[in-house]
Amino acid sequence: MREHYNPQAIELKWQQRWEDEDLYRTRDDDPRPKFYFLTMYPYPSGDLHTGHWYAFAVPDAKARYLRMRGNNVLFPIGFDAFGLPAENAAIRNGIHPYRWTMANIDSMRKQFRQMGAMFDWSREVVTCLPEYYRWNQWLFLQFFKKGLAYRQQAPVDWCPTCNTTLAREQVWGEDRLCERCGTPVTKRDLAQWFLRITNYADELLDFNALDWPERVTMMQRNWIGRSEGAELAFDLELPNVRDVPNVEPKRVEVFTTRPDTVFGVTFMVLAPEHALVERITVPELRTDVEAYVEQARRQTEIDRLAADGEKTGIFTGAYCRNPFNDERVPIFIADYVLLSYGTGAVMGVPAHDQRDFLFAQRHGLPIKRVIAETVNTAADELTQAYLGSGVMLSSGRFDGIASEDGRAAVAAYAQEQGFGRPAITYRLRDWLISRQRYWGTPIPIIYCERCGIVPVPESELPVLLPEDAEFLPTGESPLKYHEGFRRAVCTICGGEAERETDTMDTFVDSSWYQYRYLSPHYDTGPLDPHLAAQWTPVDQYTGGIEHATMHLLYTRFFTKAMRDVGLLDFGEPMIKLFNQGIILGPDSQKMSKSRGNVVNPDDYVQTVGADAVRIYRMFIGPWDQGGPWSLEGIEGASRWLGRVWTLVVEPPPENLEDDATLGRSVRRRVHQTIQRVTNDLEGFRFNTMVAALMELTTELGRAKTSRRLAPPVLREALERLILLMAPSAPHLSEELWSRLGHRSSVHLESWPVYDAELARADEITLVVQVDGKVRDRLVVPPGLSQDEAARLALESPRIASALAGRAVQRMIYRTDRLLNLVVA
Repeated sequence: MREHYNPQAIELKWQQRWEDEDLYRTRDDDPRPKFYFLTMYPYPSGDLHTGHWYAFAVPDAKARYLRMRGNNVLFPIGFDAFGLPAENAAIRNGIHPYRWTMANIDSMRKQFRQMGAMFDWSREVVTCLPEYYRWNQWLFLQFFKKGLAYRQQAPVDWCPTCNTTLAREQVWGEDRLCERCGTPVTKRDLAQWFLRITNYADELLDFNALDWPERVTMMQRNWIGRSEGAELAFDLELPNVRDVPNVEPKRVEVFTTRPDTVFGVTFMVLAPEHALVERITVPELRTDVEAYVEQARRQTEIDRLAADGEKTGIFTGAYCRNPFNDERVPIFIADYVLLSYGTGAVMGVPAHDQRDFLFAQRHGLPIKRVIAETVNTAADELTQAYLGSGVMLSSGRFDGIASEDGRAAVAAYAQEQGFGRPAITYRLRDWLISRQRYWGTPIPIIYCERCGIVPVPESELPVLLPEDAEFLPTGESPLKYHEGFRRAVCTICGGEAERETDTMDTFVDSSWYQYRYLSPHYDTGPLDPHLAAQWTPVDQYTGGIEHATMHLLYTRFFTKAMRDVGLLDFGEPMIKLFNQGIILGPDSQKMSKSRGNVVNPDDYVQTVGADAVRIYRMFIGPWDQGGPWSLEGIEGASRWLGRVWTLVVEPPPENLEDDATLGRSVRRRVHQTIQRVTNDLEGFRFNTMVAALMELTTELGRAKTSRRLAPPVLREALERLILLMAPSAPHLSEELWSRLGHRSSVHLESWPVYDAELARADEITLVVQVDGKVRDRLVVPPGLSQDEAARLALESPRIASALAGRAVQRMIYRTDRLLNLVVA
């Protein structure tokens, strides 16, 4: 009686067997070459959605392949367990974030095991557990000692109704409303903690040690935004300046990448948040200026920098002097200038900056041209800013100088005269890590009226989150009102003190987690130095490109900072990076509950099995591009696995006739497939890898039913097919390997090696063109020389007809592919 393929029973059987035998535990003392393969760990939302399967099951095939290739592969898993969703759930459902998070992790562990991935669960990290976040705090203290962590006033989103700061995720829509009460959000300055990522700006721009996608490195270059230019100081006219503490009133300092245009300055623009605004605004304009500042604080940086946005602004009534020509320059504020870039002040050169041009037109300000392509074009009327290089005009001592040379000359002159200097600036800002919420790592700092900022002694770590925190829908951190947590004793003077109630940005957790995987229970430091020397840096990292300018930048910074505090001896965390695409819904739209196009992988695991879900994820399209989910597609994957089952399990027909020619053909196809699958796995081309396996299955099926294939040849071919399938369909491969009589796991076997001679085709199809147009296809032996290929082509009647007696001027030959005869 025919035995049918039952994926559910097979998969449960082998998952339990693998767990009982501890098959996937990575041994640190394994003598094989190490390979650290890491995929970005998930947030414990409670369910593995289709994106998780795409992100984990597919690279699992590559990790398994690398193990079969003779590497000692570390492929760990963990959970990015802190974050706002848990805190919101606590407020919404009356459940503590810890219980909500750990329940979700338990659920996801079970789903990951259903996936059949070769995770080493003994190395699991959960970032909300004290044995992990203790080392967040310890690293923070090392950074603090080295001057890489500091506290400073910074603007935050503020809800005046809830009377609290809001995380970025809590501000909704274009109108920037509080998610809890719908009140328009504004900005407010609070003392917060930063990490000095800007100290590493130049080093972060060096990608020589990385094999990362160009798209990612370009995004990081743009985010860091290195600009060369000059800092210039414009003297303020002092009569209007009010006395505001801690602000130097004498000058407005600007950074410009175009010091060659300084003689074209006709106005100055400050960011609305600039400290000088309050000092220099004249009394009669104060009300209007304050209203504009408040309006600007409600906008996002993206809105304020929009190229097509209206260039609004308002005059402060104050003036400064251009030190190069002593011209009086009016000072405005405008929302397109950001306090976070440069000095928060911009010299307005409308003739040579398009934003300044539009601003000048709106406010009726002069547009003074000081750069022209040539002297002859200097009088041409400007309908938009001239952004190019050329010759300097109306620029005093610099008249006639090429503008590119003038940039350095102007900066040098400013330095000589004491009102400027050459300078480099960056778009990158220091990393603000303070979060005014509960579910994160407490910042290990206390505040003493007598001693000031006092770091918590390392011996007192971890600073634990209180379990009895009360979650109220006010938006404020429960730590702020938890007396047992907030009140502390100063470790210097013994007096009363208060504990920092901000917690760390959860990106801190993911910036160094790859090192904790090596020794998750190590108790004398964040990482075991011997294992770090053995395993790191990570050899291959996979994950989404959406993390290019946050997580992927932060983890590079952390590695460099950990190196500089003596924990590591290298500066880059991951040598290679590969970004996967996105799985779309059946309607080719991004999956969302509102669209009703969400696909639940668990439903398919229960019907067609985990191996079919894995195979379809790989076959859906190039892994770096993604694609839409298709019911027909997963059914096709399931049918193929069923065909493999039948091919192996059903005995060969009786009364076979041994056809040696067929045997050679099958062996050739097997070795060609080994070559294709190996190359595809090396290059993350999972879709074409599956296609090759499907093609081999079809050919073996035909050969088997022909009754002409000798049993030894068939068995050899089936064994190699199973070995090639093992990384992608681990459960079925294990079952079939066992059914062929093998006692050890297929996942402990070596990867098959192809024989180049056996893989060599007896015949290939050579495309022949005349002047680029296909005129014939010739079936010829492989590896022909150009002369031999040309001789056969010229003997073809079709080619002779196409040439019509014309002589061939030259030939373009691609071995085994194409011959183009050029006669024109």
